[in-house]
Amino acid sequence: MFTNQYPHFQKGRILKLEMLENLRDFPREFLDLYFEEYSNGIIAGCHIHVTDTSIILTKGIMKHNKRLYMLHRSYELPYEATGNEMIVKVRFAEEVNHLDFTQFTTTIVLDNSMYLAANEMEIVRFKLKVGAKLRSEPIDFSDYTTEYNTVNYLHCEYAGVQKSTYHPKVLQCFAKELLKNRPTNTYDITFALACLNEERVQRDVIEMYISNRLELEFQPFSNSQIHKYLNRILGEAKNGGRGTGASPMPSPGRPKRMIVD
Repeated sequence: MFTNQYPHFQKGRILKLEMLENLRDFPREFLDLYFEEYSNGIIAGCHIHVTDTSIILTKGIMKHNKRLYMLHRSYELPYEATGNEMIVKVRFAEEVNHLDFTQFTTTIVLDNSMYLAANEMEIVRFKLKVGAKLRSEPIDFSDYTTEYNTVNYLHCEYAGVQKSTYHPKVLQCFAKELLKNRPTNTYDITFALACLNEERVQRDVIEMYISNRLELEFQPFSNSQIHKYLNRILGEAKNGGRGTGASPMPSPGRPKRMIVD
């Protein structure tokens, strides 16, 4: 049955173990239940700020292997220009048992290996030329794939229901640019408002939007494919809706197309 129990701390009462356990377990159980269906990835926070010498990861919550991890204060990670692609990774350590605690820890690293181990999660990546300045804020939606000198969020693992989804920062940029072009397509308006109004948009919604909007076969898309197709939709909107999928509502009997990268 459903319960909501909290202890009474009153003068003259004996402090019982069960009362302390209630204080210990309630916040943890609440968070575990609330995010039980979520995949690995960022739950909240973990934003990126850039200075001339450091990348700052702000406080936040991540999930890995059904366990929540909290970063209680911002973490500063020094960087330098190498001309090579670098990834900011969170590396999850094995559990450590102490006398009073069981501890699960992480390290935040800057790595030039594009390989992600099972105990690693990507936050962002970048490739900085010597003498250039690293930007954390792309100029526009297409700038998210700029090869050099721009923080790339496209491969970040952002938690969603059952499977990871696309970073809200990227979707919000897309939505704002799209709406500025006053779209008339029903799919465009609905999806853009969802991107701006919701905390996160689930991956299935993104893939269904792209498939319906561009009249493609329903299929899973990689993060790079999602950006490519959203950029195509944005290009059509800027050209006045000319191009594939520009009609307000596609014909139900119209054949779908499969595009293979």
